[in-house]
Amino acid sequence: MSVTETSIASAEEHSAHNYHPLPVVVASADGAWMTDVEGRRFLDMLAGYSALNFGHGNRRLIEAAKAQLERVTLTSRAFHHDRFAAFSTQLAELCGMEMVLPMNTGAEAVETAVKTARKWGYQVKGVPDGRAKIVVAENNFHGRTTTIVSFSTDAEARADFGPYTPGFEIVPYGDLAALEAAVDENTVAVLIEPIQGEAGVLVPPAGYLPGVRQLTTDRNVLMIADEIQSGLGRTGRTFACEHEDVVPDMYVLGKALGGGVVPVSAVVSSADVLGVFKPGEHGSTFGGNPLACAVALEVIAMLRTGEFQQRAAELGDHLHHELGLLVGGGAVEAVRGRGLWAGVDIVPSHGTGREISEKLMDRGVLVKDTHGSTIRLAPPLVITKEDLDWGLDQLRTVLGA
Repeated sequence: MSVTETSIASAEEHSAHNYHPLPVVVASADGAWMTDVEGRRFLDMLAGYSALNFGHGNRRLIEAAKAQLERVTLTSRAFHHDRFAAFSTQLAELCGMEMVLPMNTGAEAVETAVKTARKWGYQVKGVPDGRAKIVVAENNFHGRTTTIVSFSTDAEARADFGPYTPGFEIVPYGDLAALEAAVDENTVAVLIEPIQGEAGVLVPPAGYLPGVRQLTTDRNVLMIADEIQSGLGRTGRTFACEHEDVVPDMYVLGKALGGGVVPVSAVVSSADVLGVFKPGEHGSTFGGNPLACAVALEVIAMLRTGEFQQRAAELGDHLHHELGLLVGGGAVEAVRGRGLWAGVDIVPSHGTGREISEKLMDRGVLVKDTHGSTIRLAPPLVITKEDLDWGLDQLRTVLGA
């Protein structure tokens, strides 16, 4: 067997089969390129589901991590450390908010948002104990904890993990009338992805997000924007909500906040909302640790320049123009997305999303499929136009377009 085959066989034997990775074993990476154990180079067009917005091995992030590694990496929140205040202050400022509650993974941040909304509902809004309701969107993806899969409509993520957590109502994504009908006196929050990533990079109809904002304001309900994938430069703005001039009550952040170096997530909101917590009511040993804060501070500094948002906007326009030319040619049914993020629906006769992903892998491009016939493109924001065009050429070749 090859080195790749041996490595994959060993992994399959000794790890739970909760993922179905493409058959490539990465050994090193730099910028938008990865190299496998056989020495073959691949253009990364997924960027760790947007965790690697700033590319692999970004020197600013690596140097920030190395410097912090020599000082202190963990104190727990039992003690203060000298990077926490700057992290909290600067992230709040980036978001135009007042307070930050740091965690590690995206799912932890979503769980934190759920707990925050419920506590706010009971203490501030006055919802009767045990009656708080959160409205979510069909085809959402917010993580895989038992509470989160309780309001998932993805059978693969949900099946066999019950009994499920109550307190959620699911409505069609993009349907304001359905949302309005679902919101009642016990509703504490509407939790929504400004662009649904796992569902295939679904962009809601124009006016939907402003409508959600107005409805939640009118009904004294929190609007929670899960910008774990869509935020921090991916769509050409710092946050996807900005495309329609919407400011939610709460941002849920993760992935790119840690620069692909360490897991960092956070809930960012007002003092009125996050101020409901008292010591001991919620926390995480690693949440807001010195190493995470050091890396996240460098991410925030990079985003403040606007450089990466501009690159995503300009290269994103090019990406969507080129992909749009494929629609109607017999191989691509539809293209959606914003910035350097696209969902491409493949005509089934040309193969499944998995098959197209494997063919692209054979040509040196790494993408990932979702929901059968869709592939997702989300290259690092540092990708060059030349490399992006090369990757698109491989897609055209695979599709015979």
